[in-house]
Amino acid sequence: DAPAGWAGLADRERGLGFRERQPILISPDGRVDARLSEFFRRSRFASRAAGTQESYVLDYRLFFSFLWQAGRNWSQARAEDLEDWEDWRLRGRGNPRRIGGAKWVRELAALRLLYEWATARGYLAASPVRLRSVRTRDGAAVQVAELAPSDVRSSNVKWLTPRAFRLWQDVGLRGYGADGRPDASWRGRNDGRDTAFADVLFASGMRRREAGTLLTVELPDTTESRRYYSGRIAAAVAKHSGRYFYISAAALQTVELYRVTTRAAAVRRARAGGRYDALAVRWVVQGITRRGEVSWVDERGERVTASLNGLTDRDRVNLFIRGEDGLEPLALWLTETGMPMRYRGWSKVFERASDRCRELGLEVFATPHMLRHSMALRSLVSLHHALDRRLGLTPAERRHYEALYGNVWSMVKDLLGHRSEETTRSIYLEPVRGLQLESLLNDEEHPDNTELLARLAERTGLVLDAPGQVVA
Repeated sequence: DAPAGWAGLADRERGLGFRERQPILISPDGRVDARLSEFFRRSRFASRAAGTQESYVLDYRLFFSFLWQAGRNWSQARAEDLEDWEDWRLRGRGNPRRIGGAKWVRELAALRLLYEWATARGYLAASPVRLRSVRTRDGAAVQVAELAPSDVRSSNVKWLTPRAFRLWQDVGLRGYGADGRPDASWRGRNDGRDTAFADVLFASGMRRREAGTLLTVELPDTTESRRYYSGRIAAAVAKHSGRYFYISAAALQTVELYRVTTRAAAVRRARAGGRYDALAVRWVVQGITRRGEVSWVDERGERVTASLNGLTDRDRVNLFIRGEDGLEPLALWLTETGMPMRYRGWSKVFERASDRCRELGLEVFATPHMLRHSMALRSLVSLHHALDRRLGLTPAERRHYEALYGNVWSMVKDLLGHRSEETTRSIYLEPVRGLQLESLLNDEEHPDNTELLARLAERTGLVLDAPGQVVA
């Protein structure tokens, strides 16, 4: 009973090379531009990470809507249009959601990718993203957008000290009052889940998608007592490629507490309501090999085998195991109804927690990415501390150590899963740029890393510390 013209649509899409989850943009008059469809499936856009593609498409939709209101299609954009758009996005009066320099850099990158491709294809005479030539430190000439901001970091607080994080977590997620005591009026029902997720991000530095799509079988084995454990992030949910993550035993204890309390209760409610049995799509796992091959039986009774490393966020919410008491999702993070939680929903959880802190007069807030930034800063300080103080290395010994094992910046880059060490240095660890970090680390009066981070907060204004704390 498909509408006329829809017969064999899936076969036609495959014949044209459409990919699963490929974006489709529809103009206000209900049309789909074939040129954009070509760009989404046969350009450098298609090789971008899934999260990057999703972000870029939202940037395109917003800019195209701006052009449409001016009476122009996306392929009629001029340099002057982009200048007007930049002014509105960053400084526009009446704009309720102005953005910062870092967000504008990403939007420029998205627009440059599209319009350079479209110009090369002959779809418009010139790209509206004008470029200029600059020299890098090593003397090489590179092309950058004229509208690129010169400083994308100075006005953005992206780091929290451990005590600021604990205050935000206690008040925003656990429902404590501003005085640090439990609030009798708090009616939160997912405290254990939300607190555990925040602990995972703050301890491991994983991205929202990486941590938000974890399966219970991907948690590190904690049978052997350690301070830190390693796990593997699947390539399909990482930004670039699969990698290892490292997480503290304390954070894993919080996760385990969530599993045996809040999560177990949600699973019992879902079983009692027959929610899992009523699912239209449900993959019941039969086994997982040491090599990460997972086998399941789908809703049609067909047996499928695939690599755990290749399962996307949408695949993962379909995985279930059958135990003595019935079905249970393999997804770690569940909603109150016992269903797998979509990773994008975590941003709203963090917003609500920050709103609660603000309503109680506390100037602390957090986003998932802020916790990732904060882990990077803590790791840098801790690694420097370990090499310079705890190991008692001389400058010569330090150079020898770095020649053998790599420098501290490289270690933090690997922890974050960055491709470039420059990204780690210039964006994630801005608070230590221009400061004599060694003088902080060798300060005998403040040997504790928590105090060092507090002093960075005081001296740079870029790190969020708990209000009311005095640093001597």
